[in-house]
Parts: sequence; C-alpha cells; structure tokens
Amino acid sequence: MRAIVLEKFGGLDRLVYTELPEPEPLAGHVVIEIKGFGINHAEMHMRRGEWAEAAKVSGIECVGVVKSCPRGEFPVGAKVAALMGGLGRTINGSYAQYTRAPASNVALIEADLPWAELAAIPETYATAWTCLFRNLEIAQGQTLVIRGATSSFGQAALKLAVNAGANVIATTRNPARAAMLEAMGASRVEREGADLSKRIAGAKRIDAVLDLVGNSTVLDSLAMLRRGGRACLAGWLGGLDPIVDFNPLLQMASGVYLTFFGSFVFGTPGFALADVPLQKIAEDVAAGRLDAKPSRVFGFDEIHEAHRVMEANEAGGKMVVVV
Repeated sequence: MRAIVLEKFGGLDRLVYTELPEPEPLAGHVVIEIKGFGINHAEMHMRRGEWAEAAKVSGIECVGVVKSCPRGEFPVGAKVAALMGGLGRTINGSYAQYTRAPASNVALIEADLPWAELAAIPETYATAWTCLFRNLEIAQGQTLVIRGATSSFGQAALKLAVNAGANVIATTRNPARAAMLEAMGASRVEREGADLSKRIAGAKRIDAVLDLVGNSTVLDSLAMLRRGGRACLAGWLGGLDPIVDFNPLLQMASGVYLTFFGSFVFGTPGFALADVPLQKIAEDVAAGRLDAKPSRVFGFDEIHEAHRVMEANEAGGKMVVVV
C-alpha cells in the first residue's frame, strides 16, 4: 500500500511517500481501507519532533470502509470513522491507504455524504461534542463563550452549540473573521485578549466558557463565570507555557468549575467513543441541519501543501485529504 512516512523530524520534506505492507488482521482491531482523513495540528507537532510520541505513519483520524474485523465488532464493508487510540502516535496512523485501529476507537458513520465531508467530522466533532455536552453540560438557552472560535475546533463547537439552542459569544484576534462567526450563529463576537472578563458584557452571569486559547487565558475565563458556571480547557492556541505561580485560593473565583478535555482519552475506560453521537452528527450534516464542510480538500499526493497551509495558518477551518 502507499503510505506517507515520517523519515525523521523536521520540515515538510520529512514526509516521504513509500510502499508499506498492508496491516494484518488482529483480534480486537479493525483494518480500514482509508477514504479520507483530517489534517490536525498534532501531526505538525509530531513532524517537527515537538510531541512526546510520533509513529512512522502519522495521522490521528480517518474515515473509510472496514476490510477486516476478526471479532466482528463491525461488519466488513461498513463505513466507519477511527480516531485516537494511539493512531499516529504509538501505532501507524491514517496517512496511508490502510490502517489498523483498536475497535474501541472505531465508530459507525454511515451517511450519504462525500468522503471529504465525512472526513471533516471525526476528531474535531467528537471532541467538540464531548466538551460541550459532557464537560460543560451545555443546555438550551445558556450563554457560552468560545475563546478561539475561528479554529476548526472552535467552528465545530460553535455550530454544535447553536444547534443545541445555546447563546454563543465567539472570540477572535482577527476582526475580519467576525462576520464569518456571526454567519455561523454567534450572537456576537468579541476581540480575544487576556482581559476579556473585564470587557465582556454579562460578566459574572455567563454559564460556560470553552477555552481553546489555553493557559494564558483560563484564569480570565473563570473570572467571567456565574456561580456554578463551568470552564473547559481544551486547546492551546496561545501556547503551552504553564500558569506561573498558580494559586487557586487567590486566583479562582468561588463556586466555579474548571475542567479539561483532551481527545487522546477516547477509547479508554470512562471515555467510550460509542458515547459520542458521530452517526447522528453525520446524519445532521447530510440533512443540512449542520454544516461540516471542510475549508480545503487535498489529494493524497498533496500532503506537503496541506502541511504548508496548516503551518502558515491559512486553513480557515478543517482541512481534509481524500485518498
């Protein structure tokens, strides 16, 4: 099979096209003929050697067709999505024509959609859904702030929250993106900055904050919540520098909740992928109730250009590769 191999850490040219044996069937795993996969910043960090782990074949998610499944968890020929479970990190991932994923990290995603649109759903929407409806427990009529809403993750969360009837305030550093976020359903757009809690209308009455900027803003996110409000830290758009001298007794408001979610836990005890309604999300996309179209679609031979666009922050949303 054709595969894209990470020869060594470095620039775009470190991703090399080669031939590898197809993965063999293995009990508890699913061999998938890949039809498309999403492009993620995690893969850029792996390519650069900035991640703790990186497999020979990168790629943390995919959609495709089941080729083999020894224990019968999924029927051969079924359309499925696979994400995390070590893909691209500790086992060969989705930058190939076939991959083998743990059955715990595979989900049915049957829908009458082009592969490019299906490929835009798995990791981004599974993570956004879990943050919103598990960690933050968002309900209809509540007010949610999404910090870093122009990212592909932020856009997915915005669309899901609006569909659920939440009032969403989106933030961005780029005022030119405000109209795009409003078109997606944001009730208003605020300029992102470390002092947002001091500027935002409704401070201390906000129900929830999905913070994708990270450690540099999470204390500010907590400061804008009502009593009983929740903040979920789920991204690091502002970098990975830790909070210096963090003292909860002096820096956290009383009665608010801070939670974290990272998609690497999908498929582990307590975080079953089956709990995420990926099939329903795909059906909503197919029916036009949810727009999950990718911002850019690349061919398998265009992985270098896909990584260049990601590295240059030119994506404008979720990018996918069709195999």
